[in-house]
Amino acid sequence: MHKIKIIFGLLALLVLQACSEETSVPTSEELVEVRNYEWKLVTSWPKNFPGLGHAPELFAKYVNEMSGGQLKIKVYGAGELVPGFEVFDAVSQGTAQMGHSGAYYWKGKMPAAPIFSAIPFGMNAAEMNAWLAHGGGLELWRELYAPFGVVPYAGGNTGAQMAGWFKREITSLDDFSGLKMRIPGLGGEVFKKVGGVPVSLTGGEIFVALQTGAIDASEWVGPYNDLAFGLFRAAKYYYTTPWHEPGSNLEFLVNKEALEALPAHLQKIIEVATKAVNQEILSEYAARNVQAMRKLTNEHGVKVRQLPEDVLQALKAATMDVIVEKSAQDATFKKVYKSYEDFYKKIEKYNALSEQAYFNLRQ
Repeated sequence: MHKIKIIFGLLALLVLQACSEETSVPTSEELVEVRNYEWKLVTSWPKNFPGLGHAPELFAKYVNEMSGGQLKIKVYGAGELVPGFEVFDAVSQGTAQMGHSGAYYWKGKMPAAPIFSAIPFGMNAAEMNAWLAHGGGLELWRELYAPFGVVPYAGGNTGAQMAGWFKREITSLDDFSGLKMRIPGLGGEVFKKVGGVPVSLTGGEIFVALQTGAIDASEWVGPYNDLAFGLFRAAKYYYTTPWHEPGSNLEFLVNKEALEALPAHLQKIIEVATKAVNQEILSEYAARNVQAMRKLTNEHGVKVRQLPEDVLQALKAATMDVIVEKSAQDATFKKVYKSYEDFYKKIEKYNALSEQAYFNLRQ
């Protein structure tokens, strides 16, 4: 009983001491307002389209999870909020805080933009990612988009793309004369140099154009996406020679003002989420293209072909002509391409000793 009285006495003493101490009140600087944000993300692809359309959905999911719901992003497919070719303008003007697309669509605004997507006979996906992250490419990309109030991030890579779907066989360069083909970017300009007629279409417009004869051929991406669009039903010949987009880089576009209005931790989440998606989409294409190619050949009887050697040599020569012309016409194109070319020459030599040497060995 005596021990119990002592314990109660000590507790009472502690309570009195606590009450006598001055209560600490947080200052206004210590009070942090937790604000939630809701963003719109517009894309150039059909909603939830495999690969391309998966990238923005995955990004929105990662951001939501990492921010604990503080930043929620709603994804809109092409045409739901703005047309596919107006994604850049929508982000620049603040109609949407973000976009997901391909840089070659903006060549009318910036001649150098397609370099950040793909150059015919240029760098593959791994090389492109290396240039952007460690070769000065990202800094040049952001410098190019800065006057429009847009901040770009790498947003996935499709890997080497197939040459495309043709309604008739290509046996020589003469078969390109007057051929109407959906092909964007620098590849389209090269195609025009060798006698073809490049046509600009969003992905969702390709099948009908090919089926109705509005175009004679179309490149899209590769087996994974081409199967999803059912392009094999509109053209019989699948040319797989990957010349025009050896590693097509996709992009996330962010409105600069909206980005800077976010607290630092949410800005970092956006950066990390884009990096995660960039790698995941490349891995997705590598795995899914294998499965889709088997379906195209085994189940749908697609006729797989390679472009003739004379056609490839003509395309290579035309590529250099286009690059020389554009470098002479636009100082920014010349500056960006020099960085690209310098890095490409170095990494190409190393890869000849490593990756290419191994590919040759295992064949």
